[in-house]
This record gives sequence, structure tokens and C-alpha cells, in this order.
Amino acid sequence: MLFAAIIAVAALVLIGASFIVLRRDREAGLTIDPPDLTEVVNIADVVGESGSSAVVTDVLEPLEAEVPSVVEDAARPSFRERLAGARASLTGFFGAVFSGGIDSDTWDSLEEALIRADVGVATSTSIMEAVKASAEADDIADAAEIPALVQAELVKRLGGFDRSLSADVAAAGGEPGPAVWLFVGVNGVGKTTTIGKLAKRETDEGRKVVLAAGDTFRAAAAEQLTMWAERSDVHIVRGGEGADPSSVVFDAVEAASARNADIVLADTAGRLQTKTNLMEELSKVRRVAEKGAGTVTETLLVIDATTGQNGMSQAKQFAEAVDVTGVVLTKLDGSAKGGIVVAIHDELGVPVKLVGLGEDINDLIEFDEVEFVSALFE
Repeated sequence: MLFAAIIAVAALVLIGASFIVLRRDREAGLTIDPPDLTEVVNIADVVGESGSSAVVTDVLEPLEAEVPSVVEDAARPSFRERLAGARASLTGFFGAVFSGGIDSDTWDSLEEALIRADVGVATSTSIMEAVKASAEADDIADAAEIPALVQAELVKRLGGFDRSLSADVAAAGGEPGPAVWLFVGVNGVGKTTTIGKLAKRETDEGRKVVLAAGDTFRAAAAEQLTMWAERSDVHIVRGGEGADPSSVVFDAVEAASARNADIVLADTAGRLQTKTNLMEELSKVRRVAEKGAGTVTETLLVIDATTGQNGMSQAKQFAEAVDVTGVVLTKLDGSAKGGIVVAIHDELGVPVKLVGLGEDINDLIEFDEVEFVSALFE
């Protein structure tokens, strides 16, 4: 009774204060409306007599259901949508080329435009000569018809590669055990993020994954990979800072074998704080990774697309040190000009297998040469 009396007095005081405020506001010329008390919900009605929160859950569920899951339900991004910047750059480069008649200056301008688009000097010259030969063979005299020839030549050069990611150990070596995918590349290109996104994708497809934090010279890399492991609910093996990367990858392969996992996704260093040569270290990691139960089926070179030809020089060094099976090209949706894709295929002779078209977990997608070339020109 005493508690109810106190509540009643408090309510009267609150109501009285509200009327005082409203009267003061009206005198000051304000038009603030009082709250609609019919919308006030009795907490006892929501929580229930017993204090259980079961009814609260029922009340909130419809609201939660209306909020879309951006990470899980996002549609596959389109090349055309995400390559708007690259397409605008190419339009600027090729604007003067694809107008008027065709003469020697036309071909010089085409070659220059390709170089400016990060295709590379040697590849640009080769493409220009191929397009010129096609134009002459078809008696084309209008420069407006050149874009179609360029597109056809690019699709041709990007085609004919196997872009699948191999998780089939039997096909690689015949021994039982997990497939190992090694990720190499300099720091800052997006190796760790790529691994995290692939871990989510592979687990969603029903494969059992183990992560190996092989970049032991950069503490932030192991921490970031651990967060991705928690997000995808996969096992991770990591060593102490400065530990031997090869031993970490070896332990991860053994852990994967014990857990009957399908794939080990292994991060590696992009820079060393020791006198050890990075390329020698990566070669060692690959050798040690296959000493146990696993088989290396993919060595994926991760390149930042925005670095252009600087990225190509890095790529060549890595390709000489390890047997690169494919390239993951990140940040293609940014300020990248797009031509780097053609240079990779032409100069390295390995396919771009995956491209990053954004920051979302679903924005790492399989490369499609026809869709890519169309997005650059149309």
C-alpha cells in the first residue's frame, strides 16, 4: 500500500510539472504539443506477471525481420556497376581514338591509350597490332568500329584459362588430407581480408576450413585473421609473434587433417623484419606445407589493382619464387584503370581467378572475362 501511495504521489507531481511547463511554453509563444499518453505501454503488459522476457521477444521479432541482412543476403555485385570509374577512365583515353577516319595516328593513339590504361607497353603494342590487322582484313575505314575489335581482342586474350579453385587433393597428388591454398603478396594488398571472405564462402558451401596465420611478423595480421575465423566459425592456428611461418602452416595442416577439414587457407608474410629473403621464406613455406598430410593445390597471388604496373613488377618477383596458380585482384572497384587484368594474363601467363569489387563479404567474386570487358566499354 505504501509503495502504491508513493507511485501515485510521483505521478501527480510529474503531471503537475508537465502542466507548468506547457503553460510556460504557451506564454512564451511556443507550440509544443504534449505527448499522446494513449501510446504509453504498460511494462507489466509487455514483460508479463512473472517478469519473463518471452513476450518481449515476441514483440521485437517482427521489427528484426524487417531489417535485411546486408552481409548474408547481398546480391553478387555486377562488373558494370562496380567498374564505373575504370570505364570513365577508358572513355577519356579512347575518346579521340574512336572518332573520324583511320590513319597512322589512330593506331599510335590506340597504343598510347592502352598504355595509359595500365595494360603495359609490350601488351599494348601487341593488342594494337592485332586490332590493326583485323581492321585491315575487314577493310574497316571508320574508327567508330574499332571499339568492337578491341573488345574482341581483349576477350580472346583473357579467355582459355582455368579459373576454378582446386580443393581436390586426389587430383593434385593422390594422398588423403586437406587441400592447402597459400596466399602470397606484399603487405597492404588485402591477403588477410581475401582469406576471411573465402573462409566464409567455402563454409557456406559446406566445406570444413582451417585458417593458418602464417604472417607471424605482423601481429595485426594474426589478430585480423582471428576475427575472420570467429566470424566464419572456423578453426585457426597461429603462433607467437616472429615464429617460423612454415611451422605455423605445417601445424595448421596437421590440425586440419585431425579435424577432417577440406581446406587450409594459409596467410603468408608480405615483408620480413629479419635478414631472411622473403622469396626464400615463401618457397620454404610451400615445401613444408606438403611435408605432412596436406597438398598445396593453389598458390594465389594477391595484387592491389590500384597499383597498376607497380603491382605487375611485384607480381613477377612472386611468380619467380613460387608456383603461382592464379591471381586475386583486389580493389578493382576503386581507382584502378582495369588494364592491369590484361597485363597479368599476358605477361604472367596465369589467370585472374577472383576479383574484389567492394568491402562487403560478398564482393569477392569469380572473374568473368566477357562481363569484365563489356563493363569497361559499355
